[in-house]
Amino acid sequence: MRETCVPTGVELKDTSFGYTLSVIGGKYKMIIMYWLSENEVMRFNELKRCIGTIPFKTLSIMLKDLETDGLIIRKEFPQIPPKVEYSLSERGLSIIPVLNMMCEWGEKNRLSALEALQR
Repeated sequence: MRETCVPTGVELKDTSFGYTLSVIGGKYKMIIMYWLSENEVMRFNELKRCIGTIPFKTLSIMLKDLETDGLIIRKEFPQIPPKVEYSLSERGLSIIPVLNMMCEWGEKNRLSALEALQR
């Protein structure tokens, strides 16, 4: 019998599953990590263009959160104008298989969900 990720009587935030959700949860964190996995190194404005709908301040906050959680690396170059590049850390790279599995699940289930809605 498989042990559950969220045992009865334990708050979600106190579980490994809850921790994972706190690190990658939210509207944009997984999208930022996806783009960094596809491009290896990106600058702020490149990320903004790829995501499109994200406000400047929100992207800045999400990048700081991901850096604080050790999922991305921020590299600042001492030049004028300032240049900053973002990439996934080893820890960030380790979660990409989870994001890939989510993508595969979506591919398998999206069409059947759309068909069910049309019935």
